[in-house]
Amino acid sequence: MDSERDDTGADDEPDTGADTDPETATYTGGRPPSFGRVSLTLLANQTHVNLLGNVHGGEVMRLVDSTAGAAAGRHSGGPAVTAAMDEMAFLAPVKVGDILRATAQVNWAGRTSMEVGVRVDSEPWNQAGTEPVHVASAYLVFVAIDAEGKPREIPSLEPANAKEVRRMREAEIRRSHRLARKAEIDEGRSR
Repeated sequence: MDSERDDTGADDEPDTGADTDPETATYTGGRPPSFGRVSLTLLANQTHVNLLGNVHGGEVMRLVDSTAGAAAGRHSGGPAVTAAMDEMAFLAPVKVGDILRATAQVNWAGRTSMEVGVRVDSEPWNQAGTEPVHVASAYLVFVAIDAEGKPREIPSLEPANAKEVRRMREAEIRRSHRLARKAEIDEGRSR
């Protein structure tokens, strides 16, 4: 990922043309990525700084995880827990006084798990109209759980445009790499 091209899916405008059942106000069948898209913000202050005076990367990661969790919960229609952070890229420092905005959406959905892409932008709190700076991007994996903490089935993902189809394909590639890495590690440990 680089700052010029954000592939997390979180930079798109919501899709307002999805078919819904007016009786229940829920999607019938699969859901488009826009269904769960969500943004959270943080005003960075002195409690968020590291030894260099910038906002600590862990604070950015916390915002990313919270935002991704909200998107996963929206898509799955209930609780979802973080299973993995597949990739996290810090692209620019964040200063005290910056407003951080994390935007997330589901890029891929399986039977019980989903990949969520998150984009984080930053802008100075006191300079309205300043172009936001892309400061971080991440991909996380969530598992939807029931009341007993067991995995539960989730709605499928129905991409609404070519960009969302591409993101879903790329998420499938990341998933296959995760699974292959795990299998190779497990095989090596069993020797």
